Amino acid sequence: MDLFKSVAHYLKNTDLYLAVIAFICSGYGMALIYSATLNPVSIKDDGSTKNLYVQGAAILIGFGAFVLMSLIDLEGLRNRWKNFVVVNICLQLLLFTPLGMEVNGQRAWLNLGVTSLQPGELGKLIFIFTMAAHISEVGEYISELRGLAVIALHTLIMMAAVVVSSGDSGMAIQYFMIAVIMLFAAGLSLKWIALGAGVAVASVPVLWNFVLKKYQITRILVLFDPSIDPQAALQTTYGKIAIGSGQLTGQGLTHGTMTQLQYVPENQTDYIFSVAGEELGFLGCMAIILLLSLLIARLFYVSYRASTPFSSLLAVGVAGMFLFQTFMNIFMNVGLLPVMGLTLPFFSYGGTSVLTMFAALGIAAGVRMREKPSWLQH
Repeated sequence: MDLFKSVAHYLKNTDLYLAVIAFICSGYGMALIYSATLNPVSIKDDGSTKNLYVQGAAILIGFGAFVLMSLIDLEGLRNRWKNFVVVNICLQLLLFTPLGMEVNGQRAWLNLGVTSLQPGELGKLIFIFTMAAHISEVGEYISELRGLAVIALHTLIMMAAVVVSSGDSGMAIQYFMIAVIMLFAAGLSLKWIALGAGVAVASVPVLWNFVLKKYQITRILVLFDPSIDPQAALQTTYGKIAIGSGQLTGQGLTHGTMTQLQYVPENQTDYIFSVAGEELGFLGCMAIILLLSLLIARLFYVSYRASTPFSSLLAVGVAGMFLFQTFMNIFMNVGLLPVMGLTLPFFSYGGTSVLTMFAALGIAAGVRMREKPSWLQH
């Protein structure tokens, strides 16, 4: 009886909207993954059945992570945020150990035997927590140089840890944008945001000539002129053709010509949106955008209702992560941004990504569970 009461109490107080939307997105994603992998390129590739088992298991484990993270009161750990920064750096550096594993030419995974793990993905959750605690600690000095400098150092250290260990610049950009969104929500003066934008624009020539690798520059250039390197532009070109060919209602699930002939490489991960575009058309794509927009809007609502600035920043960080990753992936699919290896939350195939997303929503659900009663907010 006590167990039933505990479950009923949890269901009453947690944010079921987040969980329901996440499960709807996950179910929709599994249908797209099934179609995307129905006709593998070779017999060595995983088939749809195995992919669905893996994705389904990740969703169930992810829901467990959702519940677990919602029950952890992060307010009690916020004073130890520096320790978690060290933990996060060590997590990224594990890629230098024998556990580090290369996938598609990038050493960004840990081989755990029965499964693999991407430290950069889980590290985003730790980063949201440490950044929320750090910004809360800086408080009213956030728009002063002394406050902003230490926050910037915190961000740069984590970005450097990700890039040095895995070479994943796309993941590092996610860390940066999460920090920017959280700083904006914390009340950072617009003059600093304008100055940062100016510095970013001014640094483009330096990045172009001394930081970006040749293949990264090529990925940017082919957006404007695919003839520069047709092979490099292949994935983007085919992705756009697949989306366009679906028109309003699509060619039908499992009946998309380019999807079933595997013209778009890895279309079950980064380019899952192109599968929806070809097989379910404009309406299928809009359904994805609507579902993820509802999820993001709910996260910002949770932030607005939070009981403390720290809790509010936690929810903002999660919302920022979903917002940036969603629209960056979609822009990548339609050829407005270069290929960056960003998954579409809950829709793309990938156990670590699904686990991270559910755990992130669990953090936000925990904020919702501990918000002040409405009569205390006025």
